[in-house]
Amino acid sequence: MKILNKQFIFALAVLALSITAVNAQSSSTDSRPLSTQIEKKLLYMPYYEVFDYISFDIKGDTVVLNGKVLNGPNKSLAENIVKDLPGVDHVVNNIEILPGSSFDNSIRRSLLQTLTSRGLSRYVGSPNPSVRLVVDRGRITLEGYVANSSDSDLMNILANGVSGAFSVTNNLKIDKEKV
Repeated sequence: MKILNKQFIFALAVLALSITAVNAQSSSTDSRPLSTQIEKKLLYMPYYEVFDYISFDIKGDTVVLNGKVLNGPNKSLAENIVKDLPGVDHVVNNIEILPGSSFDNSIRRSLLQTLTSRGLSRYVGSPNPSVRLVVDRGRITLEGYVANSSDSDLMNILANGVSGAFSVTNNLKIDKEKV
């Protein structure tokens, strides 16, 4: 009986050590696809907000960053975050920093207030919004995901009604899973 208990305790100890080794190995290497890792890292940048939009393409071991950001530090932070990921050897940073403009800031405030007051805050009001509002020299671009075409159409109509906006480009995609 004592031999069985010792063998059982030994087997449990070996099993516990094996599980610990596997957990340590899996936490040091991220098994998610590179695109998912990049997307998550970009979304959780501390100053990435509703008025910034960053997209990326993966070409082998090179990641090409595109988009426009209101917060200048986001351009270099995005590059630094991506270049540190395993499997990335080169980063091409094509992100533009939007010029500071009280005119554009007025459009941004009005656009955000209009969308939230018309029941679309679920797309623009969270810390990681599914819709990004890019305002560049009076031109509005809607980027991201909405749940249905009605919400996309409504956002487009409301954006076109914002005072001072010269044009609206609606690049919204319909994807219930991303919202």
